[in-house]
Amino acid sequence: MFRLDEKIWFWTLLVIPVIILLFVFLQLWRRSAQKKFADSALLKRLSPNQSLFKSILKVFVLCGAFACLSLALVNPKIGTKLETVRSEGVDVVFAIDVSKSMLAEDIAPNRLDKSKQLVTQIINSLVSDRVGIIAYAGKAFPQLPITTDYASAKMFLQNMNTDMMSSQGTAISEAIQLSKTYFDNEDQANRVLIIISDGEDHDGEAINVAEEAAEQGIRILTVGVGDLKGGPIPIKRNGVILNYKKDNNGETVITRLDETTLREIAEEANGVYINGSNTTEVVNTIKEELAKMDKQEFESKQIADFKDQFQWFLGLGILLLFIDIFLLERKTGWLKKLNLFNENF
Repeated sequence: MFRLDEKIWFWTLLVIPVIILLFVFLQLWRRSAQKKFADSALLKRLSPNQSLFKSILKVFVLCGAFACLSLALVNPKIGTKLETVRSEGVDVVFAIDVSKSMLAEDIAPNRLDKSKQLVTQIINSLVSDRVGIIAYAGKAFPQLPITTDYASAKMFLQNMNTDMMSSQGTAISEAIQLSKTYFDNEDQANRVLIIISDGEDHDGEAINVAEEAAEQGIRILTVGVGDLKGGPIPIKRNGVILNYKKDNNGETVITRLDETTLREIAEEANGVYINGSNTTEVVNTIKEELAKMDKQEFESKQIADFKDQFQWFLGLGILLLFIDIFLLERKTGWLKKLNLFNENF
């Protein structure tokens, strides 16, 4: 496993295109100046050992040196030791609504982006709990299995969008059913499903399925994202609103936060409903609820030891700098005899 310590030093790679541009400019200026002095045939006779190929080679060697030195500053590390870590925590599965109604902008920036912000902040507040992610619209889809890798969880989270599901609608019941497969066994007392949605439930089975989940020991917390007054669903292209979603009668569809459904689902599964407008309130409430639950011990594999690799890039960079210094722009005698580039002498 690789890790980069100082990613900011990647900006030093911008030196490379600057070097190339300066070289091209210098060559053009030199050629223009030489033409004022003499024609090309006379110039070849006056400087027969001048090599354009070696000039280009010097620039590439110099660019390679800067690239290696930049990577040395970034300090890449390789994980060399895998440890089994025992910890206690709760298994938390996030079911995130990615239906088109989540594009409504009645809460900034829109319902889906707000949901991602909430989940990110909740994950940031966790310590040793395991997390999983489910995406759902008309169908439910496993996005990330149970893991302790919070960085991966947040990466998968950011890639979620309303186009990832071909089946539109909002089937909360399918998300609840799928969450049951995320947990190791039915005897766990530390299983939590957090549903983040605007509450629209198109199949009407969510409350019954939530009751079944509660009987199996799964607590469901629900977070409502949106506004009770609702808002239209924008249709965008390149970030510009072209129109709003219409119904069969040509009327603009207004989608509203359904707190009633979300509250009933939570009540059936021994959970709580939280309005998602205040991020701090959501995070604190969920932390309090998780703290009340029994913790279960589990094992996870983690990279425990990383070794620096900057010295390899530093050494190669210095070597390339020495090569560039001692690499002359003139043709060498043995290379001239080989005539590898079909040059006329």
